[in-house]
Amino acid sequence: MPCNLYPYRMKFEAKSFELKIPDFSEQLLKNHLTLYQGYVTNTNKLLEIINTLILENKNSTPEFAELSRRFAWEFNGMRLHELYFSNLGISNLKPNSKASKMLKDSFGSFENWEKHFKSLGSMRGIGWILLVYDKEKHNLFNIWVNEHDVGLLSNCEIILVMDVFEHAYMIDYGLKKVDYIEAFFKNINWAAVEKRLN
Repeated sequence: MPCNLYPYRMKFEAKSFELKIPDFSEQLLKNHLTLYQGYVTNTNKLLEIINTLILENKNSTPEFAELSRRFAWEFNGMRLHELYFSNLGISNLKPNSKASKMLKDSFGSFENWEKHFKSLGSMRGIGWILLVYDKEKHNLFNIWVNEHDVGLLSNCEIILVMDVFEHAYMIDYGLKKVDYIEAFFKNINWAAVEKRLN
């Protein structure tokens, strides 16, 4: 019998991000990256434990069920942070770019999209604000994802990610979430967004 079962033989490595964001302190970014590394660690731990349970024929146990459900939360926490960090860094949206045209087609104007995206971010509660691309209808949607594993739209590509969990802003902005959202918008890497649409 093999010692590992696909896909549980996989091991994820934390990605390296060189973040120097004018509106975010070094301490905030350092803490946020440490939190991200925890998701990577926990994703690997869950894969290892789930694999062991399968090999020991314990795949009908409550432990197996709960850890398997937990996996999506840790994995998506890892991936959403990677997308978030990589869409930070100042890069302007080009007026004739694919992203610009799609935002206008989907929302009527850039301003309409921005107002909706910011409004979602300003709502009470924790979570993620995502701009996603529906590959079937070729349309963009702004969505609120409360937890990492609840609310994601199936078969949609994540184009832009804004973290609105408190750890993303409270060190620098306290309870002024709106100020954080403005800082985030000043520091969107539109080149990364554009790349995700291709």
